[in-house]
Amino acid sequence: MKDSRSTSTPTPRPSWHTHSPEQVCQQLDTSPQGLDSTQADARLQLHGPNRLTPPKRRSALQRFLLQFHNILLYVMMGSALITALLGHWVDTGVLLGAVLINAIIGYIQEGKAEKALNAIRNMLSPHCIVLRDGSYRELEADQLVPGDVVLLASGDRVPADLRLLQVHELRVEEAALTGESLPVDKSPEAVATDAPLGDRFCMAYAGTLVLYGQATGVVVATGSQTELGQINQMLSDMEAQTTPLLRQIDRFGKTLAIGVLTISALTFALGTLWRGHPASDMFMMVVALTASAIPEGLPAIITVALALGVQRMARRKAIVRRLPAVEALGAVTVICSDKTGTLTRNEMTVQRVVCADHTVFQVTGVGYAPQGHLQLDDAPVQANDFPPLQLAIQAGVLCNDASLIEEDGQWQLTGDPTEGALLALGGKTGLPQSQARARWPRMDSIPFESEHRFMASFHEDADAQPWIFVKGAPERILDMCAHEMALDGSLQPLQVDTWRRMATDTAAHGLRLLGLAMRRARPQGERLTHDDLTQDFVMLALVGIIDPPRTEAIRAVAECHQAGIRVKMITGDHAETARAIGAQLGIGVGKPSLTGNEVALLDDRELRRVVMEVDVFARASPEHKLRLVQALQDSGQVVAMTGDGVNDAPALKRADVGVAMGLKGTEAAKDAASVVLADDHFATIAAAVREGRAVYDNIRKFILFMLPTNGGEALIVIAAILFQLALPLTPAQVLWINMVTSSALGMALAFEKAEPGIMQRAPRPAHQPLLSGFFIWRLLLVSVLFMIGGLGLFLWELRAGTSLEVARTMTVNAVVACEMFYLLNSRFILKPVLTREGLTGNPYVLAALLACIPLQLAYTYLPWMQGIFGSAGLSAGEWLKVLAAGLLVFLGAELEKWLLRVTGLARRLRLG
Repeated sequence: MKDSRSTSTPTPRPSWHTHSPEQVCQQLDTSPQGLDSTQADARLQLHGPNRLTPPKRRSALQRFLLQFHNILLYVMMGSALITALLGHWVDTGVLLGAVLINAIIGYIQEGKAEKALNAIRNMLSPHCIVLRDGSYRELEADQLVPGDVVLLASGDRVPADLRLLQVHELRVEEAALTGESLPVDKSPEAVATDAPLGDRFCMAYAGTLVLYGQATGVVVATGSQTELGQINQMLSDMEAQTTPLLRQIDRFGKTLAIGVLTISALTFALGTLWRGHPASDMFMMVVALTASAIPEGLPAIITVALALGVQRMARRKAIVRRLPAVEALGAVTVICSDKTGTLTRNEMTVQRVVCADHTVFQVTGVGYAPQGHLQLDDAPVQANDFPPLQLAIQAGVLCNDASLIEEDGQWQLTGDPTEGALLALGGKTGLPQSQARARWPRMDSIPFESEHRFMASFHEDADAQPWIFVKGAPERILDMCAHEMALDGSLQPLQVDTWRRMATDTAAHGLRLLGLAMRRARPQGERLTHDDLTQDFVMLALVGIIDPPRTEAIRAVAECHQAGIRVKMITGDHAETARAIGAQLGIGVGKPSLTGNEVALLDDRELRRVVMEVDVFARASPEHKLRLVQALQDSGQVVAMTGDGVNDAPALKRADVGVAMGLKGTEAAKDAASVVLADDHFATIAAAVREGRAVYDNIRKFILFMLPTNGGEALIVIAAILFQLALPLTPAQVLWINMVTSSALGMALAFEKAEPGIMQRAPRPAHQPLLSGFFIWRLLLVSVLFMIGGLGLFLWELRAGTSLEVARTMTVNAVVACEMFYLLNSRFILKPVLTREGLTGNPYVLAALLACIPLQLAYTYLPWMQGIFGSAGLSAGEWLKVLAAGLLVFLGAELEKWLLRVTGLARRLRLG
């Protein structure tokens, strides 16, 4: 897997949003009447179909062969070669089979990854209504060309990037592209050159959804030139990242290979040139040495540990799409999170209702579920005790075109999210929409129009008394009011400056504002008109609405901070809203925030500095998100990126671990990610980080188990060669120890649970090698203990006159006994194992130990095994000597851990 740090530079595009409709039509050589068929055909030849360009792909054979270009598979294939040289064809077949299975799995996973591009291409609308040859006609969207005039209506998916010419109450859902949590009201007026993507109100972008209204627009970009096409291009040009573990294993494998080959070559030279051993005998001894030094079980244990991590994460609602991502989560130092739908619910909620005299009512509960209550000065209150509050809630529910429906325990919104928040407020205070409409039926209404910035509705109560309610932009509602309602229900002159100060204070908390007012009057005519809405209204309240943070996200962010992980919010939403949500989550408190435009002004070097100091980034485009992730990686950080929109897809793919939302995430985001959250909870990420750290711990424990056991075998063989001793272990016996006992025992460590306090540790340094100083120390210490136990027993028995076969059998069993005892030591890197939890806490360790006993008995006593390996039966006294060798290693390893703890070296070496 290639670790490329390069990203594509988006193609510069004209600033269509800065020009008037007339200027745009002039530049594109078109008119509001559109193109004729001849012009369209010529432009189609020039610009090509309105489709996203598929990426260049390797052939199936190339993709399959590249799966073998992996250091783990090299180790396995090297092990297979050694077993073949020794004539152990069954072992060779097993290893090669494992290599093939790994390659097939990688091939399948790579094929799944390519679906990300298909998911984006499928976002383009298949059909559209186009003005051609002076009349509207339905056309395949891939036939659109720059200069075409397109008609948009409610429910349409925008087929290309459009500069809007005429707009009638157009609202477009752009969350997937920009991260904007609310539908965007569009207008044909040009905007500033530096306006962020989400503020280009005169544009409609390919792949976004029309929720309300109608418009006509001229096509300014098609296919790969659209904003969606730029994202597709970034994904196409981007190479997937390797994980920290694979980079460590790559370095570790190279170091180990060089070390083993060097020692083997020196041993061969010393044995033949200095000690005069025959070259053929020395060759087989060196093969035994190599077999004893290579940890054949490492690839298998990593695969098993990762697979077990996948299962544990799945139980926690985190679906892993790429196996190495399991461990990569445990190495994460920074989590970059989208806001809308990730840290927040993507469900607008009323949090504050402000009435006259600076009276601020807080609203508990989040989302559209009618669960929560009103508070005044932190004490629960009832809405009907405060007439203006009760009427304001009534106005919000009645002057409303949305609807909330409960399905399978979930409240689903149809309509505008802001109106959904008002309906939820009614439900929390005992005024559900169905009841309100039955008691105050609507007689007429004026829908929201961006020109007037309010909605009005006319109702009659049970006594046939008239009510006109309005809601809209606070400044517009205040213009319509002459009075305000006090808390006791009395009317008093409107205090405009006071209401404006209250509006400013509420907006400073990142809340979106709505004003609510009423008038006890009938329309002047048969229908409600704008003439009925000019004056004499009574101001009831200001409502503060926000997409609130998830409760579990607040806890999860705190847990990440405790674990030494920085959490950064990168959102397309407004800066004020982002700062307010960040403050509630504990992100970026007391620090500056940056907008996408400010990020664009920084060069790469300055961005690397700033990105470590700022935690809240607002109005960020896909390009900005991608640059921020890369800047963090270039600063040495291991980055996880979370998101749910197509605008997040490039950053999700670029990050070390991309985490997509499974419920509300787009298919493009899910297919670009390594991990998909089945419950959309940010808290699940923290749980997945915990599992990832546990997986890495288990791999580290296995290496600390496997290397010293292999090192001990190697020292026994080297000592015998250098001191002209009889070989204590034959190549076949070494392979028996490694393949049958050592690997099987070590496999049990993959099932270890996360140790207490694992989330209180700081993340491990990204470039920390597997062979750290501590690893080398323990490798040498335990290897020497193994050598003393095995070789010492061998020499003792030879001096006592024991036959070579019996002495070798005792040596093999001594090495296996050392491994069995050391397996218990390895359950905890530093903690003592002489506890109930240490001895019995992992049933798989006990099962592995019990399974090893009959294997060694069979090796020792079965005649056909004796014929293959040259083993011999042992007496009870000889078995006691074997157990003594094992206890030597056990007690020595526990003593070393105790010294590290009491001297404080463990803490200073970051081994906790």
